[in-house]
Amino acid sequence: MIIDRLYEAVEARGPVCLGLDPTPELLPPGLLSAAGSPAEAYLRFNRAIVDATLDLVACYKVQIAHYEALGVEGMACYRDTLRYIRGRGALVIGDVKRGDIGSTAARYAVAHFEGDFEADFITVNPYFGTDAISPFLPYLERGKKGLFVLIRTSNPSAPELQGFPHLSRPSRFSCHASPVTRHPLYLRVAELVARWGEGFVGTCGYSAIGGVVGATAGDALAQVRRRFPSLFLLVPGYGAQGARGKDVAAAFRDGNGAVVAAARSLIGAHREKPDPERRFPDYAREAVEAMREDIRRWTR
Repeated sequence: MIIDRLYEAVEARGPVCLGLDPTPELLPPGLLSAAGSPAEAYLRFNRAIVDATLDLVACYKVQIAHYEALGVEGMACYRDTLRYIRGRGALVIGDVKRGDIGSTAARYAVAHFEGDFEADFITVNPYFGTDAISPFLPYLERGKKGLFVLIRTSNPSAPELQGFPHLSRPSRFSCHASPVTRHPLYLRVAELVARWGEGFVGTCGYSAIGGVVGATAGDALAQVRRRFPSLFLLVPGYGAQGARGKDVAAAFRDGNGAVVAAARSLIGAHREKPDPERRFPDYAREAVEAMREDIRRWTR
């Protein structure tokens, strides 16, 4: 199953998930001016970064908004970036955060699991409940695709909804009365994600339906890992958002079970350094190596 491939990639190369989220400000100025268009510059940049880091990362994550902003040419660049990564034998997460129901969700599944924008995993928003997830499940049944469902994100306002108390009442099947308890909503979401993933567990012990839990979300990472050990986690927030190795350590079991995503701190590592137009792939590689060692120091 696809989750076994990701688990094996973490075992072999470490838990770094490199985000290919270029912006004009992140690219070396000379590269941007030499290309015929921003989209062409993005593609050259992405390919060079992939070539320089292929042996160091578990997977890549490509955020679709950075390409949608460039219009049709940007979407062609998104397509070509995904194809290049998968053509090199690496795994890629399409960070698309889709969340709809019925025929719309079914079309999203086609678009991102078999169309021009095919990825190995995609991110999805569970706000509609099971109806938002079920259209993707036929692809998971074939063993070659996976999902990362938003559970607790790393943005500052996430607690407004994700941390809202969820009331847990005594079960009508229980013979003992117990008081109502309050849990944050994200733990209810994690419970659902674990339930949805029960039929898609690989030989590694993790499900192809994993969860997104931010590294800067307080004790949420430790809570989710402790309560739901079969969830493979995608952990954003490292680097530019402030998290470091010690902040993501709770996501791991025996050094596996999670990938940690970073983009700006890796692909922008050339900023304010000598000869960025020529050496940006080397700087990205050095930044990936440093991130990998920082995480391993806390998870070994």
